[in-house]
Amino acid sequence: MSEGLEEPRLRLGDDVDEERREDVRAPEAEGEGEGAEETAPEPDWEPAPSDEELPAERVELPAEEDELPRLHAGEHSAGELRIPEGYGVIEGEPAGARRSVGVVVGRFNGALTGELLTTALDELERAGVGREAVTVVPVPGAFELPLAAMALAKTRRYSCIVALGAIVRGETPHFDYIASEAASGLQLAGLETGVPVAFGVLTVENEQQARERIGKAAEAVRSALEMADVFSQLRAAAGAPAQ
Repeated sequence: MSEGLEEPRLRLGDDVDEERREDVRAPEAEGEGEGAEETAPEPDWEPAPSDEELPAERVELPAEEDELPRLHAGEHSAGELRIPEGYGVIEGEPAGARRSVGVVVGRFNGALTGELLTTALDELERAGVGREAVTVVPVPGAFELPLAAMALAKTRRYSCIVALGAIVRGETPHFDYIASEAASGLQLAGLETGVPVAFGVLTVENEQQARERIGKAAEAVRSALEMADVFSQLRAAAGAPAQ
């Protein structure tokens, strides 16, 4: 290549580099002379950190949220139901006089359901229900409880039904299906027959939880007797014979 062609290229490259250097120096030059605009001073404060940047102990809820009552999931609220004066009230008593009771109990997990049955029978005796007024119907498991409860209720010989069983969670979804069907089936038995059916079926994670809840059988007995008394009062108010 000839020298005449190379020389302009060298000068062109030098010019371009010079322009770039001038562009880089331009901001400094603009602030050097008199009358030049002063750049805004950097603020002497820092923006407040976000909640994610704050330590856990410094993150605070808004006042209105912090004042909300704290609810503890899984706990029952203690206290009595208060009904204002001036209203008609029909309230049952868990009394067993003149009551006949059917008890359906699953044999599956018999070590647990046997304790439930003993607890329920003791509570029936304390409530004044004689042994001759109690009929116990054992069934294979919790899944059969609704069918037995329905059959007993349809005889119209019993004031109420108490269903007892123990369903312990295993490694498969079987637990969920059985617990759901037992609960809905027992409720359906009461709705279709008009005879109170109390749910005394334990649905627990392990045997220890079940043993801690054996007293639920006594609660089921009291619930059944109370609802039987309510139904009796309703029938009496309507002029129907008491059951």
